[in-house]
Amino acid sequence: MSKPPLKTSHEDRIPISRKLTYGMGALANNLLGAAIGMMSIVLITGLKMNPAVVGALMAIPRLTDALTDPLMGYISDHTKSRWGRRKPYIFAGAILSGVIFAFLWQLPAGHSESFYFWYFLGGSILFYLAYTVFATPWVAMGYELTPDYNERTRLMGVANFIGQFAWVAVPWFYAIMENDALFEDAVAGARGLAIAIGVFVAIVGVLPALFCKERFKEASERGAVAKESPLEGLAKNALNFGKGFLITIRFPPFLKLCGATFLVFNGFMLVSAFSSYVIIYYIFSGDQDLGAEYIGWFGTVSSISTFCVIFLVTWISTRIGKRQTFFLATGVSIVGYGLKWFCYNPDHPNLLLLPAPLIAFGLGGLFTLMGSMVADVCDLDEIATGERREGMFGSIFWWVVKLGMALALALSGILLNATGFEVELEGDQTERALLLMRVFDFLVPMVTSGIAIWIIATYRLTEEKALEVRNELERRRTTRVKNCSR
Repeated sequence: MSKPPLKTSHEDRIPISRKLTYGMGALANNLLGAAIGMMSIVLITGLKMNPAVVGALMAIPRLTDALTDPLMGYISDHTKSRWGRRKPYIFAGAILSGVIFAFLWQLPAGHSESFYFWYFLGGSILFYLAYTVFATPWVAMGYELTPDYNERTRLMGVANFIGQFAWVAVPWFYAIMENDALFEDAVAGARGLAIAIGVFVAIVGVLPALFCKERFKEASERGAVAKESPLEGLAKNALNFGKGFLITIRFPPFLKLCGATFLVFNGFMLVSAFSSYVIIYYIFSGDQDLGAEYIGWFGTVSSISTFCVIFLVTWISTRIGKRQTFFLATGVSIVGYGLKWFCYNPDHPNLLLLPAPLIAFGLGGLFTLMGSMVADVCDLDEIATGERREGMFGSIFWWVVKLGMALALALSGILLNATGFEVELEGDQTERALLLMRVFDFLVPMVTSGIAIWIIATYRLTEEKALEVRNELERRRTTRVKNCSR
């Protein structure tokens, strides 16, 4: 049933300038995460590396996030500085991740597959460490910018909208790298493109640190009174980190959000990498230049559609609730995935663009809603633990996202090999290989998205419940202030 949204008070509203500034962090975040996956195609088509090896190369560095993301979340939650808990890390992390990304793709020519594997593996681990320093505090900052149930969705809608511009550009990266007028080959194209991306991220990524205001910055500064030895502090922090991590991963509402996100995002990313090969080798018989152009157009149509989806999802969620809106958006994307079986047609290549607007509902709805829902869960956690742990929740949530991306990239290489695909055959792939590529391409995301809907069906944190939680938290804070003033 449609219902009028609860009115957001003036003090709970985030100025549009601050929403836009926070959204610039989403642009940097999405660009880094998406670019490394899209550009990895060059390792196969340009350097002739085995797809399974490249998949492992994409996955292994992300597994280090299993520790570094929650650790960075804990550090950010407990940092006490004159600049706040989040800003110093966002500033330094944006610059470092941009610089390291640029160097990562300066691949020297004429070396073995083993050389490229170890070169890229070492560089990727350093890159993801810097990426974590930037992304984890940036995510946590968004959870705490407002306490209002619907304003959180509006903030995530604006951030997701701005971040979507990365997905407009990224599908064209392969076409840019393959452009003979710009670069001598795709590997040289990757070198030049990486420098441009690195510089852009370093500039744009620091904006949230410069212009956003931390809501709990003052609270962290007031807590910076206790004195303890470095050894005592280290032991205490290690113990608190372990306890906080275990509490977070056992919190049922949060686990449901993580599980659904993993499935929807993992299903999308698997076919995002896999679809490139279907388009190139099934629709265009191995023509990489023409395939790259259509990959770019598919991504552009998807991204433009996602802009509309974000507005629509943000508005609908204030009428029917976040959970019901998730059902609607994910269901529409399932229909879009199914259409790929009929629309990926070598005789009518333009048809491949038709499923794109429907598929866009998947991620367009996911990250607009999930960021807002995790912020609600942070309030519910404070009721139970008495702590503000946005950093821990954000780090684990986004580690799940990155793990999904890593597994998708790894599985895409394994599945590609399992179909019987051979890069040396170019456009002469077997009928069996082409059939299995198409089946994996549409069926996997349909199944994962369906399971995600089933998981969220038991999520019970409604707008009314969130308002009850907020009122209780404000009552507790008022009581603490009165007690401290006595």
